Amino acid sequence: MYDFTTPAAQHVADSLKWRKYAGRDVLPLWVADMDFLSPPAITEALAARVAQGIFAYGEPTETAVGALLAASLRDYGWAIEPAWLVPLPGLVTGLNVACRASGDGDVITATPIYPPFMSAPQFAGRKLVKLPLRETRRDTGSHWEWDFDALEAAATRGATLMLCHPHNPVGRQWTPAELARLGEIAERHDLTVISDEIHCDLLLEPGARHTPFAAISPELAARTITLMAPSKTYNVPGLGCAFAVIPNAERRHAFQKSMRGIVPHVNLLGYVALEAACRDGAAWRNALLSVLRSNRDEVVRALDGVQGLRVTVPQATFLAWIDCRDTGLQHPQHFFEQAGVGLSDGADFGAPGFVRLNFGCPRATLDSALARMRAALSRL
Repeated sequence: MYDFTTPAAQHVADSLKWRKYAGRDVLPLWVADMDFLSPPAITEALAARVAQGIFAYGEPTETAVGALLAASLRDYGWAIEPAWLVPLPGLVTGLNVACRASGDGDVITATPIYPPFMSAPQFAGRKLVKLPLRETRRDTGSHWEWDFDALEAAATRGATLMLCHPHNPVGRQWTPAELARLGEIAERHDLTVISDEIHCDLLLEPGARHTPFAAISPELAARTITLMAPSKTYNVPGLGCAFAVIPNAERRHAFQKSMRGIVPHVNLLGYVALEAACRDGAAWRNALLSVLRSNRDEVVRALDGVQGLRVTVPQATFLAWIDCRDTGLQHPQHFFEQAGVGLSDGADFGAPGFVRLNFGCPRATLDSALARMRAALSRL
């Protein structure tokens, strides 16, 4: 019913992902956008809007907001008020604004982590405190969890906690019990929580349901800035549409004040895509998740244990976190790039010796990349 086999992205001239290796025989499995066509519901809605021929400054329509609120209630059981929403041109913008708007104390996050989590506090002139996730090696890959004792010790009163939920790059879907434990620490130390939930619709375990951090209790909602976007799930990052959910009016006003004169309007076509995704995207998303589960399992089957590689099995996202420390490779990202596969360097996430592989691509592309990696490893 939906096309997840056409290698469409490589033929798009302005794709950042594919332009990086233009003219080279390197398959790009690095930056976190997918190579799949976006859902027909989105492309049809965009075509209808483009046909109107007017592209003025935009704002979310009542129907777009209504679709978003309905999707939140349907998918997460989270009742959002329209007043809580702050539109953004991108989630990374939201991370940076939130760091500027949440005081001047320490900013705490858990590594390895998506690189903007480490740069945003520094851009805001704040001290970054990095807490390594606890790694437990298993028969397949590793299991990662918060070091709650370390967080308790690092949590100075009035600090900010940056949470990646689900976590990029290790692919953890934090459990309600883990979130509740984080919430207890946040309450005890009066922490502001910035929760990046951009991958929340990409839970790979059948029947899994996302629990927004702010949905745990009204008290935690009042101290949380939640950041979300349709871009990862529906492959529309180039349309520049995200949003913050900030229930507390004082925090919301501080966030909006920090945006003044810096943050541009959201692309009006992004609003169109957001509405279509929330209203009509569920069937496509379910089909996508089936493809991603299969791709994830193939990555683990093909690579885990090969020449010392260890693949963490992601519970969410379309990203595989691969431990190369036992291979003897000094620079694994460069090694695989020379073999024709472009991956993200774990050093950028605070974890040298790892690479991140994007399996959000047609199986033919993935199979070719995995074969290249195995062949290169066999020559070690």
